[in-house]
Amino acid sequence: MSASRVADEAGNNKATSTQELYAVIPAAGIGRRMNNTIPKQYIELGDGTVLNQTINRLLLVESIVKIVVVLDAASINNKDRWLYCDEATVEQMELLRSKVVTCVGGASRAESVQNGLHCLKEIAADNASVLVHDAARPCVRVSDIHELIGEVDGDANGGLLAMPVSDTIKLASREGRVKRTVDRESLWRAATPQLFHVNELLNAMNTALADGVTITDEASAMEHAGYEPRLIECQADNIKITTATDLILAKQYLAAQARES
Repeated sequence: MSASRVADEAGNNKATSTQELYAVIPAAGIGRRMNNTIPKQYIELGDGTVLNQTINRLLLVESIVKIVVVLDAASINNKDRWLYCDEATVEQMELLRSKVVTCVGGASRAESVQNGLHCLKEIAADNASVLVHDAARPCVRVSDIHELIGEVDGDANGGLLAMPVSDTIKLASREGRVKRTVDRESLWRAATPQLFHVNELLNAMNTALADGVTITDEASAMEHAGYEPRLIECQADNIKITTATDLILAKQYLAAQARES
C-alpha cells in the first residue's frame, strides 16, 4: 500500500515514545502452511509483496528510527525479492534506503528476533524500545500502532496489540470431544506489534530459551521473566496470513482500508 493511500490514517492519533523507538520484522521463515512454492512473505499482495506491504505500514510510523528486517541468508542480498515494489514512489524509496536495515535470521522465529535485537544493540541507545511485528501482518492499522505506543510508553512491562475472544471456546480431549466450555471473559488473541524495551526483551528471550520455554511470541518470553505486558485492543482486520484463505482476506482488508482513506 502506497504512503498516499493511507496518509490520513497515519496522520491521526500520532503517538511518540519517550525512548528511541525501533522495529524488528522477523521474515526468515518459509511458511509451510501456505502450501506455496515461495515463502509467504514474498507472495504478491496488491502492488508489492506481503513483506513490502508490512514494511510500508511501519514506515508510516514516523517515530520509528530504524526498521530491522530479519531475512534468510539466501534473500538478504536480493533486494529485488523483498524490498522493491513496482509502484514505489521516490519518497518511499528514500524512506526504505534511510530507515530499513537487514540481518540474517535463525532457525526459528525466536532466534530471528534475537538476531534482530542484537543488530539493534549496535545502533540503538541503551534505553531504546522496539516494536516486533510479524512480516505476515500487512493489514495492521497505523492508528492501532500509535495507540499501542501511547498506551505502553513508560510502562516497563511493555504491551501488545490483541483482540478479545468473541467465539465460544471449547477445551477438547485427546479423542476430539468437548471436555468443557472455557470462560472467554479474560481470553484475548495476541497480535503484533508487541512493544518492549530492547534490553529487557533480549534478556527475557535469552532466559526463556535457556530454560527450554517455548516462545510463541515476545510477550510469552516477558511473561516467563515475570513481566505483565499490557493488552491494547486492535481492529480485527490485523490478521496474520497463514493460509491461502488469509491471503484473500488480506487483499479485501487492504482494499477496504484504502477506500476509508
